[in-house]
Amino acid sequence: MPQGDKSSYTSKQRRQAEHIEEGYERRGVSKKTAEARAWATVNKSTGGGKKSGSGRGKKTSNASAKKGGRKGGSSQSTAKRSAAGKKAAATRKRNAAKKGGARRSTAKRSTAKRSTAKRSTAKRGAGKKSAARKSSGRRSSR
Repeated sequence: MPQGDKSSYTSKQRRQAEHIEEGYERRGVSKKTAEARAWATVNKSTGGGKKSGSGRGKKTSNASAKKGGRKGGSSQSTAKRSAAGKKAAATRKRNAAKKGGARRSTAKRSTAKRSTAKRSTAKRGAGKKSAARKSSGRRSSR
């Protein structure tokens, strides 16, 4: 089988490669490079040709495809990302104002934590014998 022969690939794999190639071409990649990248992508996800006689039992993995827009070069310009962040902050601020006093302030929270800590310490101490009681117990057992 000569290098570059696609006879061992299924029709589904060919369709996948064609679709991926078109996507690269839309982004301005040359035809030749787009085709090479497309087949490399298909090979990575499917493990090569899937037709009978080309080996068996190779599982497919979509892990790389799922990382698509997140990995590598950024899909969003710095200005757009900044604008999106500002918009999100404004939305959070607006939603917080709507809720009003739904959240407790940090001062109230820390006071509540302290009182809980005191209670748990008191409970722990209640179960223990005092040092005086322990020592008296030792003497009587001797």
